Amino acid sequence: MEDELEDRVLHQTYLSFMKIISKFTSSVAFDTPVSYLWKMVRLYLLRSEVVVFTLGIIIFFMYLQTIELWSRTLLSRLSQAMSPLSAVQRMKLMEGSDSDKQSWELKGSLSAAYAIKGRRMHMEDKFIINENINNTGVSLFAIFDGHGGEFAANYAKDHLIQNLYNKVVELTAFKDGKMITPPFVNSPDEPKVEQESNVVERKTSFKKSISAADDTSRKEITDPELLAQLSKARPITREVRASPKPVKQLAIPLASYLEKGKINFGKLLTDEVLAADRLLVEAAKRSFNVAGTTALLAILEDNQLIVANVGDSRGVMCDSKGNAIPVSFDHKPQQVREQKRIEAAGGYIAFNGVWRVAGILATSRAMGDYPLKDKKFVIADPDILTFNLDDHKPMFLVLASDGLWDTFTNEEAIKFIKERIDEPDFGAKSLTLQAYYRGSVDNITVLIINFLQNKFSSSNISQ
Repeated sequence: MEDELEDRVLHQTYLSFMKIISKFTSSVAFDTPVSYLWKMVRLYLLRSEVVVFTLGIIIFFMYLQTIELWSRTLLSRLSQAMSPLSAVQRMKLMEGSDSDKQSWELKGSLSAAYAIKGRRMHMEDKFIINENINNTGVSLFAIFDGHGGEFAANYAKDHLIQNLYNKVVELTAFKDGKMITPPFVNSPDEPKVEQESNVVERKTSFKKSISAADDTSRKEITDPELLAQLSKARPITREVRASPKPVKQLAIPLASYLEKGKINFGKLLTDEVLAADRLLVEAAKRSFNVAGTTALLAILEDNQLIVANVGDSRGVMCDSKGNAIPVSFDHKPQQVREQKRIEAAGGYIAFNGVWRVAGILATSRAMGDYPLKDKKFVIADPDILTFNLDDHKPMFLVLASDGLWDTFTNEEAIKFIKERIDEPDFGAKSLTLQAYYRGSVDNITVLIINFLQNKFSSSNISQ
């Protein structure tokens, strides 16, 4: 009651004050411009709602000034915000600080890749370019987008690619009636031989900002059952321990990969991805490493393109008419097929910014991720798509991690590269940086394969 009475008294006082001002101003003659202006002010600016709103704005700006959230040069700030920026100025504003300058690029004969760490704290993308493996006429390209750390992506890059390389050499020799011991491919961490000008170059010319808040790659595990599984033994550590009983990979006869004198690359990719995933999961369990990675692999032989995909990295081909042809499809938890599979395994999907498996992982298929893999919520079975290049007569192929596809549609990426295919790296760098400038918060890797020339050369490259 007392509060209501005070409100009434304040309201009546305000009305009385406004009536006095109104009587005073109404007695003034309106035969001059000044008097006419005063009349307009009285009719429009001295209305109660206008006065209250104006006082509120003044108090708000005084508050900002007090807590030093607003610059003293208010007018200059407003002028800068309202004035149009040139493209160069806008790009400089988005470059960020000098604390992170990491980027990677690799140029093959008819392919090129460019990758940046972007706004993440760590670089977890890995890529492979292997043109004309050991003069077999087979070329291999791959992108691995890691999450929860680099362990899984590095493991896939080192072991899966190594096994595929050796199998391609063995199968080619077996098909031609020559059985030879496949040469060993140097892992990226070892000194490379027979590599002259075509080497991975780590760039420091690209400036980016980093923030701990932007590092969304490390997802906190919230599922009670998963936490219980992880806490059964000693605390989680990144230290890798030697296994007393190494997991043996099942030996598959080479003849099983040959059909009518040709290599069944779809079966080879499927078997090798699943075999590498089994070894990866065992290695991760020994070190309690919960990291995982997507896997996007493309094999070229003659006029055949075979693409294997696990996760949400994506490949898109530009045909002779300039159309965007998807060569892979993302594995997302909200897809009907994936959701049914997850629920049949006893799992669930939950929305946490995006749809996630058990509220944790934003892709429903991946290599690694052993807590979710053990429960079969996440699997590593790749989707295999095969294309006859004579049917599409493609101009180029784009393989990229989801850092690109978060800001580009398939059609936009194809149009962008089509206008820049004559650049030295076939537009890979331009597309990567453009995705960054559009606001991508993930690692970004783009790999371009140029089909406008006839054949791949005999160079042999790997990151």
